[in-house]
Amino acid sequence: MPRFRVAIADFVTDALQPEREILGDIADIAALDANSESDLAGKIEDADAVMVYHNIAITKTTIATLKNCKLIVRCGVGFDNVDHVFARGRGIPVGNVPDYGTEEVADSAIGMALALARGINFFNARLQRKAGDWSYMQGSPILRLRGRVFGIIGLGRIGIAAAVRARALGMDVAFYDPVRADGYDKAIGIRRIEKLDDLFKQSHILSVHCPLTPDTKNIVDARGLSLMRKGSFLVNTARGGCVDATAIPEAIRNGTLAGAAIDVLPEEPPAADHPLLVAWGNPADPCHDRVILTPHSAFYSEEGLLDMRVKGAQACRRALLGEPIRNVVN
Repeated sequence: MPRFRVAIADFVTDALQPEREILGDIADIAALDANSESDLAGKIEDADAVMVYHNIAITKTTIATLKNCKLIVRCGVGFDNVDHVFARGRGIPVGNVPDYGTEEVADSAIGMALALARGINFFNARLQRKAGDWSYMQGSPILRLRGRVFGIIGLGRIGIAAAVRARALGMDVAFYDPVRADGYDKAIGIRRIEKLDDLFKQSHILSVHCPLTPDTKNIVDARGLSLMRKGSFLVNTARGGCVDATAIPEAIRNGTLAGAAIDVLPEEPPAADHPLLVAWGNPADPCHDRVILTPHSAFYSEEGLLDMRVKGAQACRRALLGEPIRNVVN
């Protein structure tokens, strides 16, 4: 049997031990270490399978040059950085790894929500720079979590995992997801909300867990934030484009939001003049103490990263051997 060629487009640059254990008997594996799509030119055209992470996009420019490709696998959940529609037209399946990082992202979302709602980030930031009295009163009011509404946009795997965790804290969990089949609410004891505006209005904590699509781009925007309860909180561990982060500073300044935790932004790293970054970095701005920013790290754990690599390589193996491919998104 002729040996196949698998190209790892970005992100992974080590000795490739997990990939070699799964693919080494049938394929040569190359880590291309691309920082942009243009870095792939001349290196990827003869690949029989392509593994791509989140550092770059794979557009029609690259897909049109693939001669032998049997699968492009997005080693992660979101696949908006691969032009899966164009790939379908070329007869190339695009897959993802939908179950990796489920626990990690859900844990991160709940951890961020707790840090906001219990004032942990606020107190730490204020005390660290010697602002205000050494007293809980500077964070008042802080409300009990039990019985508060934890709103979820997008009840996929991660949304469900977050819902289960919030339920364990005694919260009233409600979700909006127009494409989710009926019954999930009954199975895990949460409430379905039919209209997104109603979820904005009810939520004490709003956590975003939807994929980025044309329908979900800026699904949380200035108008939606204006509907939220005074003193509510926003958490985004999904995709940067799902939230208009430029609307967050004003929502905090006018008291609608008491805080926000953002793990993802449309451009990463963000430009230095991004309004949220500027407000967060300014000690004179209320966002300085009330915004948590993390560098797209909610997905990460050593175990989760290994899952992502192993399952991506297993998908390539199935495709190369002509076996049924799971988790095809196009």
